[in-house]
Amino acid sequence: MLQTRAKPSPDFDFLMGIWSCRHRYLAHRLCDCHDWIEFNGTCAARKILDGFGNIDESDIALPGTPYRGMSLRLYDFDKDRWTIHWYDSRRPAEAFAPVVGRFAKGIGTFHGDDEWQGRVIRVRYVWSRITQTSARWEQAFSLDEGNSWETNWIMDFTRM
Repeated sequence: MLQTRAKPSPDFDFLMGIWSCRHRYLAHRLCDCHDWIEFNGTCAARKILDGFGNIDESDIALPGTPYRGMSLRLYDFDKDRWTIHWYDSRRPAEAFAPVVGRFAKGIGTFHGDDEWQGRVIRVRYVWSRITQTSARWEQAFSLDEGNSWETNWIMDFTRM
């Protein structure tokens, strides 16, 4: 029987390289807050594992508490989906709960279960507005299993 060699997905090819980022960060999450903190940062992404994964490292210049963050994305060819893991320098040995999903019609949507300040939440990442020179990432939390969402972090990427 002839085996077909798995092929990496090009979904995140747009992200490879060095970016400047404009962050909009909700001051307080899941408490009907409407105050946003805005700041700049950078991100550098590259492929790993022959294209079946990629990593990026970001400078998160959150006023008063800057830190470094890293995303690890791994592609499952058999399931045609990505798993995304987040790590940061505030707790470098702790892996945050992963999100899983895929791209459809140019938009990447990824979901996972997590906890925020002792509350069980659903997490959503969305990649959209993707061009050769820009992209948008958004994070949202849900307390009701995804029936309603609070967007709490937006990153607008501009290629450097």
